[in-house]
Amino acid sequence: QVQLVESGGGLVQTGGSLRLTCAASGRTFSSYAMGWFRQAPGKEREFVAAINWSGGSTYYADSVKGRFTISRDNAKNTMYLQMSSLKPEDTAVYYCAANRAPGPGVSGNRYDYDYWGQGTQVTVSS
Repeated sequence: QVQLVESGGGLVQTGGSLRLTCAASGRTFSSYAMGWFRQAPGKEREFVAAINWSGGSTYYADSVKGRFTISRDNAKNTMYLQMSSLKPEDTAVYYCAANRAPGPGVSGNRYDYDYWGQGTQVTVSS
């Protein structure tokens, strides 16, 4: 089974930046669509950003568009989320996810994703 491991979370000040990394195991990473989701205490898991298999198509939640950038490096089996202009509302556990059989578009629906990491905590202080 594929494994996904997030890293790069931590404590940052409002307005700061942070880059999250998702490292994937297996040889089929390049065929997956990938996404980032987040979940704050007492809240449902929320879509953040997604990227297709080649990296040529991306999709962002309105709440992060213009501040976050998703990217991937298939040669390294790695996906990234560059976060800038961070706000306290961005505080959450961030999860990477893989869509094993994606359609032609890029999905923000968590039920389209088959594999999940364990999450990394991002805390933005005011």
